[in-house]
Amino acid sequence: MKFYTYDPAPNPQRVQMCLDYKGIELETIQVDMMTAEQLGEDYRRINPACTLPALLLDSGELLTEIPSICTYLEDTFPQKPLYGQSAEERAIIVGWSHKLYVSLFQPLADVFRNGHPNFKGRALPGPLDLEQIPALVERGKARLAHTWPQIDAHLAGSQFMVGDDFSFADIELLAVTGFASGMVRQPVPESCSNIAAWRARAQAALTQK
Repeated sequence: MKFYTYDPAPNPQRVQMCLDYKGIELETIQVDMMTAEQLGEDYRRINPACTLPALLLDSGELLTEIPSICTYLEDTFPQKPLYGQSAEERAIIVGWSHKLYVSLFQPLADVFRNGHPNFKGRALPGPLDLEQIPALVERGKARLAHTWPQIDAHLAGSQFMVGDDFSFADIELLAVTGFASGMVRQPVPESCSNIAAWRARAQAALTQK
């Protein structure tokens, strides 16, 4: 397998954390998004969608969506499970992962890509050039302000996002909190102390051998 990635970007980080937690080592190819290498002809031949990350399987199939990549890795490398031990646990983890992506990652991306001058004419990833919509910046901030306290309240009664075990839902939240405080400069509110406490536990679980 070959893993096409760009380490600083939040989407590749979601897969990399999965690899790190499970101890999986793959042939890795860095594609420099800062120089728009993902839009060049060489990478476009590999992935016409021009997005990262991408996982090229030994069969020749290319996986380009994070849920498909991470569930494939989970089923292929079941040790240190990230999707629970039962169908119910898997369903709950997938549900939380989707909620975190829709309610936090997407508004952060709206703030970032519609407000940063580097994305002028490139408001969405991929080969389609679209102009920025400044109104989405304020809408994204409003959505974030609404959602952070909800996640904080959930973590008041839970060791991790789904019970007492680290899961892919925690990887999603680690990626999104890092994206928020780093590239987007919209960190988790200081009032969300449960998220801060959870983050320390999640980072420890991620790096534990």
